[in-house]
Amino acid sequence: MRLSLCLKMKLSPSLLISLLPKRFIKTAPSPPTTPLPTRSNTTSSSPSSFTLQFLVNSCGLPLETALTASKKFHLNEKNIHKTQSLLHFLKSHHFVDTHIADLIKKMPAFLGCKVENNLKPKFEFLAANGVAGNLLPQLILSNPDILWTSLDSTIKPSFKFLKSFLGTNVRIAAALKRCSWLLRVNRNRTMQTNIDLLIKEGLPLDRLAKLIVSNPRSLLSKHDKIVYAVNSVKTLGLETNDTMFIYALGVKMKMTDTTWKKKIEVMKSLGWSEEEIFGTFKRCPQILQYSEKKIRITVDFFINTVDLGPEILLVYPSLFCLSVDKRIRPWYNVINVLKSKNLIKREKKFPSLLLMSEKKFLENYVDKYVDDVPGLWEVYTGTANTKKKGT
Repeated sequence: MRLSLCLKMKLSPSLLISLLPKRFIKTAPSPPTTPLPTRSNTTSSSPSSFTLQFLVNSCGLPLETALTASKKFHLNEKNIHKTQSLLHFLKSHHFVDTHIADLIKKMPAFLGCKVENNLKPKFEFLAANGVAGNLLPQLILSNPDILWTSLDSTIKPSFKFLKSFLGTNVRIAAALKRCSWLLRVNRNRTMQTNIDLLIKEGLPLDRLAKLIVSNPRSLLSKHDKIVYAVNSVKTLGLETNDTMFIYALGVKMKMTDTTWKKKIEVMKSLGWSEEEIFGTFKRCPQILQYSEKKIRITVDFFINTVDLGPEILLVYPSLFCLSVDKRIRPWYNVINVLKSKNLIKREKKFPSLLLMSEKKFLENYVDKYVDDVPGLWEVYTGTANTKKKGT
């Protein structure tokens, strides 16, 4: 009663938390059976003190977040064992406290989900089809509406549709990791229309599968947008059977014509011709996916610090994919220190050296000399924020 009175008096969260009873701090799970509520009948303008207590003490929500959630959904004290069972069920499927707290923030009404007739068969189907382990909570958190999505009329048909192109559950899980909305793909005629277009344009089925896995959102775009992007990429000289076509398509679809033109102008201002830019784009479409600022910073470092001409980035366009602060500069500093100590006798060209794996770089240029060169590890980690192996 005291807490209800305090809620009506609108006391501060810090005072409210001090009044919460301790009886909800520990909760024991029971066999799950909770009816699935509709979101329309679980909202209220005033918070429930019982719901508030449970959200704070049993679900770990901060008081202010719990206050907001308790206005949208009320728990029944007499049936609280059902909610406890729901939480136990989630934790048995790799949901940790932070997952549950985040899910409550996004959709408090999920605490009324029915386990036996809704979540259990749904989770079992997902797990049997590759969505298991930590991927399951990740998928649900990215799209909580899955909890209300019909298994038989939506999720299963969506898996069947995806499997017709991807073939394996591993690929389907990889695609879902990037776009959980694919679980409703059977209701999205746009994706089918876009796929039909790409097949008609001659995109091989194995490349289509790669596109669905690597960039599924592009296939959920408006049909006119993907038609325009396909034509634009083909105009640049990339055909649908080219390996880089799907990557170029993805880059083109992520920006407006205005942004595209600005990036071209930036690269031209740095010394490249349109022919060189588009020739490089055909080999490495990612060069135009980065911001104008990122492009300028990368070019500036190689010209003014490494003392190489801008043409080096046409030879090694994948260097644009690397962070100047986290990789290029620290590695450059390490090489300079080793050169100053005459420890490098046959030095590779720095740009090609940047493309080796970090493990190999550590073995060949850091761990190998760290005991002989004081401060070498600090030079390497100065901006990379990388911990030394074994520490």
